[in-house]
Amino acid sequence: MRKVYLDHNATTPVHPEVRNAVAPFLFNLFGNPSSIHWAGRDVRKAIEDARQETAAFFGCQPLEIVFTSSGTESDNLAIKGIAFRKGNAGKHIVTSAVEHPAVINTCRFLEGQGFRVTYVPVNRHGIVEPESVRAAIAKDTILVSVMNANNETGCVMPIREIGRLAREAGVLMHTDAVQAAGKIPIDWKDLPVDLLTFSGHKVNGVKGAGGLIVRKGMEMAAVIHGGHQERGRRGGTENVVGIVGMGKAFSVLRENMSDEVRETRRLRDRFEKALFDRIPDLVLNGHPTDRLPNTVNISFRFVEGEALLLNLDILGIACSSGSACTSGSLEASPILMAMGADPVDSQGALRFSLGMGNTDEDVDYAVESIEAVVAKLRAMSPLVRREAKAR
Repeated sequence: MRKVYLDHNATTPVHPEVRNAVAPFLFNLFGNPSSIHWAGRDVRKAIEDARQETAAFFGCQPLEIVFTSSGTESDNLAIKGIAFRKGNAGKHIVTSAVEHPAVINTCRFLEGQGFRVTYVPVNRHGIVEPESVRAAIAKDTILVSVMNANNETGCVMPIREIGRLAREAGVLMHTDAVQAAGKIPIDWKDLPVDLLTFSGHKVNGVKGAGGLIVRKGMEMAAVIHGGHQERGRRGGTENVVGIVGMGKAFSVLRENMSDEVRETRRLRDRFEKALFDRIPDLVLNGHPTDRLPNTVNISFRFVEGEALLLNLDILGIACSSGSACTSGSLEASPILMAMGADPVDSQGALRFSLGMGNTDEDVDYAVESIEAVVAKLRAMSPLVRREAKAR
């Protein structure tokens, strides 16, 4: 059976150069990077080399990077690190209604600790409007956290404008760039942001490594307490394999990102056009252009998304009904609900995200399979008969 992977926003295949880079650290280079003897020194050098490679990709200073275990931990460190730091002048945080659960649930936790959180809405295309953020900032606001790009719809947020508003108000700005990194340009030097989250396994690295860029000179509280690692900001022995793999992944992207993005966008556009040409009653969820070059989120009207997902899986096609962190939920996506999407149509929404390894043949097979499955499910759907009677 042919297998087609269209779920790159959930995780990505490991790049061959990454596999080669991490192999020695599974064998001879096994030392603890905090050890000062020979077994630790080479490993410590590899971590710092990865820090240099990652910093070169984002255009930041190596010492501004804090390595973590994931994007989720980085979001927690960013938000809690600012909330619990010494000398905070307020207890108000501004975020959006379409953030990743790592941000939303961290903010909900802080609400239980006496903090006040404003969840600004998005427009019908799923975009956070800067003026909504401006209106939400209060005298006691300590942080604005708005994602760079949405993981479900691919919508790219106006981070530069929002960051400028936050700076004008004297408020710190955090952005979750886990989905954006490697797909759209990010230049830390010119970005009015104080904290930025990224993850290795979203850019063809190894799972278990992420990071947070922290603007030089910023004070923040630690979330994981332990040893002296990451200059006291994140205790615990470093995941050497994950960090080395992530550094190599960003190094590869620095050289090849333009070509990879161009090819991925071409395949995505071809896939999307074929679906809309061949299948009626589709709804595009998200902005038609201000979107990641690899992502398309579509509602297949009169079809239940989970049934569509399972039938496509049988045919070897991997896609998603939303965020990988909310899989298993039978409710309509909170992201689509926040956009004001039709609740019934949203039940039939699937996310397709393309990336390394996808081909024109993959696109052709996927489109043919989706067309056949949708036709089969609609033939059994009472919603189709109800719609026909209404017409």
